Amino acid sequence: MTTDDSCSRVAVTDAAASLLRDLTDAHGPLMFHQSGGCCDGSAPMCYPVGMFLIGPSDVHLGRLDAGLAEPIDVFISEAQFEYWKYTHLTIDVVPGRGAGFSVEGPTGNRFIIRSRMLRDDEIAHFGLRTPV
Repeated sequence: MTTDDSCSRVAVTDAAASLLRDLTDAHGPLMFHQSGGCCDGSAPMCYPVGMFLIGPSDVHLGRLDAGLAEPIDVFISEAQFEYWKYTHLTIDVVPGRGAGFSVEGPTGNRFIIRSRMLRDDEIAHFGLRTPV
């Protein structure tokens, strides 16, 4: 992992960070929005900053250290966050063609999410109630 996920909601694998560096060279600063499903199949969508407008109901999950001058912000819709608030997300990359308008499409790779439940210390850090 490129990002220490000890008290973060998001991380990035080394393979995904490498692709993000290449994409940043081609497109400039990037950001992610975690899709809620439907056409995008719950895929993390990567856009050049300014190409996807974040709304007042989007939740900032965190920032990814991909070895760039600036970290990459990751957002999710408020409604989707309610379903995933106890989940840590790691952005990874696999061969294949993704859906939607995510910038990695033409590379023959697609970003995916690997997830795990938050640990007890993370639940406390984020001020969540321990699920029953």
